[in-house]
Amino acid sequence: MRLGIFSDIHANLPALEAVLADIAARHVDGVYCLGDLVGYAPFPNEVTERIRLEQIPTIMGNYDDGVGFDRDECGCAYREAEERRRGDQSLAWTKAHVTPDNKAFLRTLAHEIRFEADGRRVLLVHGSPRKINEYLFEDRPLSSFQRLAASSNADVIVYGHTHKPYTKFVDDVLFVNVGSVGKPKDGDRRACYAIVDTLAPYVEFVRVEYDLPRVTSAIRASELPADFATDLETAAAARTPGR
Repeated sequence: MRLGIFSDIHANLPALEAVLADIAARHVDGVYCLGDLVGYAPFPNEVTERIRLEQIPTIMGNYDDGVGFDRDECGCAYREAEERRRGDQSLAWTKAHVTPDNKAFLRTLAHEIRFEADGRRVLLVHGSPRKINEYLFEDRPLSSFQRLAASSNADVIVYGHTHKPYTKFVDDVLFVNVGSVGKPKDGDRRACYAIVDTLAPYVEFVRVEYDLPRVTSAIRASELPADFATDLETAAAARTPGR
């Protein structure tokens, strides 16, 4: 099976539209979203409604949890006071603008999805199999991946949350971080998603151009911090990795 899997849209509707069009052209066997539909950009309702319209199986991200349940924080790891201030501003704006119906939808999202494909057990999560907002960066100690490989009852584990794509084989388990559709942080401003071929298994990361000025202009015209537009233009390459 060839699966189109994406994550971390963060209210960037133009990026989502471009990724969905690209996936449709590739005639995959299934499409999955790993969450964080909202936050940081001004199209949270439009993104949520497009996911609902397409009936894409979707994981609950930490930001979806924060907005759906009107929490005081989003489970994000901000490293600096100014970064936290902007993050708090984003959460407050998003909670105020997402409709009650879309918040109700966010509350229904699954915490994980499991299935078998080509004889392999596939596990989809947002952050990690252990926690919705755990950051599985590529340079985590090998022992951390070994513990997950031993405890997750899966042959392929797919996740997002860090906004940085990579693959890693550990103890015969394939770990796949699909990157971010709407807020890349690896220096490449294009939207990112993954095609996961469960037979090989094999992973192809796909980068997609989208109408970046449409979303950056909308950010700067809103009450969201203008820095969020700069982050999209630079893929946050020179900024601290607030999530």
